[in-house]
Amino acid sequence: MQELPLNLPEGSRKEVMTYLEPFMLNEMSDYLKPVEDMWQPADFLPDAGRDTFFEEIRDLQESAKELPYDLVAVLIGDTVTEEALPTYESWLTMVEDVNKNEQGGWMRWVRAWTAEENRHGDLLNKYLYLSGRIDMKQFEISVQYLIKDGFDIGTGADPYRNFIYTSFQELATNVSHRRVAALSKKSGDKLLAKMCGVIASDEARHAKAYMSFISHAMVVDPSEVMIAFEDMMKKKIVMPAHFLRESGEPQGGAFAHFSDAAQRLGVYTAVDYVDILKELLTDWKIDQVTGLNEQGEKARDYLMRLPDRLLRLADRMKIPEKEYNFKWIY
Repeated sequence: MQELPLNLPEGSRKEVMTYLEPFMLNEMSDYLKPVEDMWQPADFLPDAGRDTFFEEIRDLQESAKELPYDLVAVLIGDTVTEEALPTYESWLTMVEDVNKNEQGGWMRWVRAWTAEENRHGDLLNKYLYLSGRIDMKQFEISVQYLIKDGFDIGTGADPYRNFIYTSFQELATNVSHRRVAALSKKSGDKLLAKMCGVIASDEARHAKAYMSFISHAMVVDPSEVMIAFEDMMKKKIVMPAHFLRESGEPQGGAFAHFSDAAQRLGVYTAVDYVDILKELLTDWKIDQVTGLNEQGEKARDYLMRLPDRLLRLADRMKIPEKEYNFKWIY
């Protein structure tokens, strides 16, 4: 990549995005895989063309019977989140100051990222359908609502805030899918464990891409990136499914119960939120960034103190012990 000037005017997002276009065009492909080399949902699911199809479904359902209720609820919430992909793609195409040329680096990345992510919902949706434990119509209502409702994640169209959010969120989905994989294996569902494991691997790879983008932006516009990071953490990183609801509920009606189930299981907790923040602080070398203006220095000070503060809050959190009865699950 070309050498980037270090004297860009503060807040000059468009100039920074122009300088980063070669990275978006060339180096982002390092975080993608050739289509022919990637796993597809059919690699894991019963094949209707085989004589053993119905036997495979019976085996799948027998394993799914052993999954704890909360784990099924979290799996459904994760799947609904993955199925709301149209919202995320449209949001990424609205980011300002990036090259919107269809063959430019940003638009090519968005399409490739979407194509890889699309496999996640396809795989988990089919698993839930075949498992026999799910009221699929209620599940599908939640998916339609989440796409219809969209989300409000506090990034606006600012590229720095968007890529800070995606860095955090891809790491969070990696944690969630990885933990569901481990719990599924413990419950005897090795197929589901394998599915969630490969999805988690995709999420980790995508996180590295967005984190790399912020690392590059931090070199040429450190103060503005630091201020954007502080702003996102003050607002709190909300989950993309924070409007999650079941039929007959207002926006977000099911999200708190889904979050409680994840906390009870240890799938995704307040401590994980802090750990992800720490990972970003380390990866972006926040304590070593130079060339900050006064506001940037204050933002850095806030960010460096934040993990300890959030851990104290996490220690005081009370999670309901009682399972919530979701309409999704028979």
